[in-house]
Amino acid sequence: MSDRHLTARGAATRQRIVDVATREFAEHGIAGARIERVVVAANTNKAQLYAYFGSKEGLFDAIFHGSLERIVNVVPIDATDLADWAVRLYDEYLRRPDLIRLATWARLERRPTGHLVEHVDRLDDGKLRAIAEAQAAGLVRAGDPFDLMAVVIAMSMAWSPVSNVYAATADEPAEAHDRRRALLRECVRAAVAPAG
Repeated sequence: MSDRHLTARGAATRQRIVDVATREFAEHGIAGARIERVVVAANTNKAQLYAYFGSKEGLFDAIFHGSLERIVNVVPIDATDLADWAVRLYDEYLRRPDLIRLATWARLERRPTGHLVEHVDRLDDGKLRAIAEAQAAGLVRAGDPFDLMAVVIAMSMAWSPVSNVYAATADEPAEAHDRRRALLRECVRAAVAPAG
């Protein structure tokens, strides 16, 4: 059902479902998420949920693709300063740990290899163009723009909720975050600096 055709009440119900289901999927993954818990917490029913999203998988897809768009819009790339971009990604993972968890569940349960999403759904064309332009201007090292983007994103996730080493939270002392930001900035700058 298109958002344009929703009443104000219907839009509010749809948004409650998205909010509750985002938490449910982030915590339990696709297989572990339960529609029953979502409809109870969202104060709605299964028929309404399925009318909006079609299926449990359709609900996850809507939430997951919305999370990708949020990251792109809230943390736009600046290929002339990839270190700053990495730090802004770090900060977004602190603000919205559920977004990175959703991506991890998609990787684990849907696409264990290759790109995380199909090419038609990928939102990285602008990022790749920006990196290629920064390379052409001599600001970023040579190499495949996708690989450089992947390295910077991986570095930004070093302390994310899906880290194999340490998952930071927004509740930690500001000094710890400042220390990590400084290290991240320095490491990304070194990694993407043009050879010279």
